[in-house]
Amino acid sequence: MPDAPGLELIRGEIEVDHPGAVLDTSFDRGQAALIADPRRALDVLRWLKEQPGQRYDFLSSLHAADYLPNEPRFGVHYELINRNRVERIRVKAMLADRGEELPEIDSCVELFPTAEAQEREAFDFFGIEFRGHPNLTRILMPDDYVGWPQRRDFPVGGEPVTFTYSERRYG
Repeated sequence: MPDAPGLELIRGEIEVDHPGAVLDTSFDRGQAALIADPRRALDVLRWLKEQPGQRYDFLSSLHAADYLPNEPRFGVHYELINRNRVERIRVKAMLADRGEELPEIDSCVELFPTAEAQEREAFDFFGIEFRGHPNLTRILMPDDYVGWPQRRDFPVGGEPVTFTYSERRYG
């Protein structure tokens, strides 16, 4: 895994080919992450996969997270591996809560076929739409299920979830 200075070097190299695609970096608990502009996440993923000297050519994990009450609320996390150097790097794209409209990001299935089921799972549990996905349908929940059960505000047992910021609304 690249160290913190190495991560900044990678960011600088990406900036040459794709200005503005990487918004920030994070090196926390030994984990290197590039924070990508969600509209440019595919550019970053493709660069990491195809750039000589990088070759992070295996997507080991794609998952989502809900950071409620923070905004942007949703994160899509990609964990890439360079199998020759046995190194990992993460790419994170943060998506805003769009109210009734689902958050969206481009699918990476064309780059990483292993993302097919993982993107469906993120859609199924968080309601994140992956534009261009070949079959974006529920994968674990019933087709007629209403809601996104891994969202932090999902009403477990039909009860609204109260957070400090929403206490007046539900309290």
